[in-house]
Amino acid sequence: MKQDTILITGASSGIGRAIALALAAPGVVLHLGGRDAGRLEAVARACADRGARAQIRRQDVRDQDGMARWIGDAGPLDLVFACAGITASTARPAGGGAPREPDGQVRRIMDVNVGGVVNTVLPALATMGRQARDPLGVRGRICAIASVAGYVSFPGTPSYCASKAAVDRFMVATGGNTARDGILLSSVCCGFVRTPMVAANRFPMPGLVEAGDAAAAILRGVAAGRRRIAFPWWLAAGSRLMDRLPLRWAEAYYARQPAGQAGSMPETGGMVSFTGDLP
Repeated sequence: MKQDTILITGASSGIGRAIALALAAPGVVLHLGGRDAGRLEAVARACADRGARAQIRRQDVRDQDGMARWIGDAGPLDLVFACAGITASTARPAGGGAPREPDGQVRRIMDVNVGGVVNTVLPALATMGRQARDPLGVRGRICAIASVAGYVSFPGTPSYCASKAAVDRFMVATGGNTARDGILLSSVCCGFVRTPMVAANRFPMPGLVEAGDAAAAILRGVAAGRRRIAFPWWLAAGSRLMDRLPLRWAEAYYARQPAGQAGSMPETGGMVSFTGDLP
């Protein structure tokens, strides 16, 4: 897998940071994006210590024009990773009633998780479409972080599940077409990964994976050209099974889980929690 020039969103922490460190090596150019300049600079220094040349960009993935300029100006790209994402759970309304997500939270999750991926993938496709094929016939590879949550309709995190399902379907379906042009797309449907996103969780997280191990699994899948990279396999299989159950049965099970309770996944920093970087 050619990996001389790489662009990563959400690179200041979590999965994005782990991928940047895993790929940092002499001769490698890393374009690292995120919303926290201080953390980005720390990641860039760590990558430079490994011999890479790291260029940082404080960039909100929701900014379509800003993302297009950044990616368009980066030059040829071998690999692009869309790692920025947010999560939050339902809450009980102050006046009582059933748990739900605040309107603003729903829009933020969709704008970052879906809009941010689209704002990354589309300009990356345009850039790679102008590049020559390598000896394997590949012009470039693009990977987006979805989640096994995209396999289920979990009542505790409805917008997160919906957004990750959209990311997975978009990458898998689009990848069938782009592969004929030499651009390989991968969707990562992973379970819990030890990142700032889950740091405040106070419930059991089955199959919790260290960020470095997750990055290694992702890179193996991308190098193999896999359209969907799912791990842990048993959690992904179990999630697919749950989605095949009658809805009432599945909801009854989810409602008994700690993660299914309102407020179980707090918004990090009192606003939103990012897979790759915090506001």
